[in-house]
Amino acid sequence: MSRAILLATLLVSALPSAALAGPRARAPRPALVERGFAAYAAAEAGGRIRNPVLTLIDYSLPSSERRLWVLEAASRRILFREYVAHGRGSADPDRPERAVRFGNEVGSLRSSLGAFLTGEPYEGMHGYSLRLLGLERGLNDRAEERRIVMHPADYVSRAFRLQSGGRLGRSFGCPALDPLVAPRIIERIRDGSMLYAGGPSS
Repeated sequence: MSRAILLATLLVSALPSAALAGPRARAPRPALVERGFAAYAAAEAGGRIRNPVLTLIDYSLPSSERRLWVLEAASRRILFREYVAHGRGSADPDRPERAVRFGNEVGSLRSSLGAFLTGEPYEGMHGYSLRLLGLERGLNDRAEERRIVMHPADYVSRAFRLQSGGRLGRSFGCPALDPLVAPRIIERIRDGSMLYAGGPSS
């Protein structure tokens, strides 16, 4: 067993499920937590974690549900649980609230799965945004080239959700957030934390 996987196992087993508490405290599914902490442990073993939080996105859930969690790595306490959009190219044509296809190709407009390291925030065309570095070759390593970033978007806002019957609009592949919470989440996870996105089959 590799050092990274062993460390991830210890992190998960040493912390009780009850530790997954906090704002809007429904916990992410265990398989996603396990994969996310394994990715976190691997990045930490490589000296890449500078901000000890783990963000999880569960694209197996519809966009009408809060499917993004931010956890303190040491305690697994939930700091945020919020809505997050998926890419237009990932949406099921018959059920656009569901993400069913994922990709790494430029121009695909698809969300990418796997492990990302957060970078620096910046002011861009969508406002206060956060750079993401894809860590998995062939899965998400073209994130920078594709300009996949975390950013606020009106189509994730409460007003949009009320008009749409609960579902979100779709991005060009970015994990877009409600403008009311995006700045706080970006500030909390910026500069060297882990983001892990899982899909229906992960």
